[in-house]
Amino acid sequence: MGRERAVEDAERQFRSSRAPAVCGCTPPRSAAPPPRPPAEPRGAGPVSGLHPLTGAFSQVNHRLMGAVSESPPETGSVLGKTRLILEAFGLDDEDLGLTELARRTGLAKASVHRLSQELVRWGFLERRHGKYRLGMRLFEIGQRVPRQRILRDLARPFMEDLLQATGQTVHLAVADGLEVLYLEKVSGHRQVGRPSRVAGRMPLHCTATGKALLAFGPRGLLDEVVAAPLARTTPRTTVAPGLLEQELKRARELGYAVEYEQARIGYMSVAVPLAGATGATVAALSVTGPVAPARTERFAGLLDTAGRQVTRLLSARDV
Repeated sequence: MGRERAVEDAERQFRSSRAPAVCGCTPPRSAAPPPRPPAEPRGAGPVSGLHPLTGAFSQVNHRLMGAVSESPPETGSVLGKTRLILEAFGLDDEDLGLTELARRTGLAKASVHRLSQELVRWGFLERRHGKYRLGMRLFEIGQRVPRQRILRDLARPFMEDLLQATGQTVHLAVADGLEVLYLEKVSGHRQVGRPSRVAGRMPLHCTATGKALLAFGPRGLLDEVVAAPLARTTPRTTVAPGLLEQELKRARELGYAVEYEQARIGYMSVAVPLAGATGATVAALSVTGPVAPARTERFAGLLDTAGRQVTRLLSARDV
């Protein structure tokens, strides 16, 4: 009631200051503005923060807008925070605790806990022994991605043929950003472990699949790759842009790309491009095994045969 009375007094003072004087004169322009009633102390009640005359949430709104503007555009929203939580899990992480999730995401523990509980209810996360792990619902949705599903389903039979013929690990990969993203991997008992795995990534410039995608893909992709320093994955990785361009030129001449110990010491890889309906390169197929240069041409021949068949099937699909 005291606050409402203060508002009414202020409004009466304001109207009386605008009324003509008894003598018929108008107040001079330099007349001091009517005093504003004192603001209600912060925290005085549920309407604390309201403008004393207009009733607008000026102070509260200012603080809220300031908080939003200070947050990164991609992580300030609930969806942005959810993305941080899901992407906090690495390929080697079976589960993560609340403290580790908060550390990796940079979010408050309370926010991580609340959002993680929602994700558990939706099946995107699972709770196990007090920790969180990615849920089967994510796997289910991931299998519906058309590009990955079509490429994998068409290439898989030929990848198994290559495994039978070579006894070595076979990869199917696409370019995603400036990296190779592995869509499928077929291997026997002598499989290549790290660094390759399904849903794993490697730099484009050091893998055979990446070199095939660069050699037979758009020039703009290569320009983006060499615009930044090339990372050295092993002592034999090509990191000079000029040498990389020479390797790619050679790959275009041969029809396949090859690397020796550039991604992993002791291993080599040969890859061919796969073209889609428009003739553009959409993926790459490779064979990886222990270094044996004498087997390069044999691997290349087998890959060429398999690649042509996969490309023929892809030409009838929109990938």
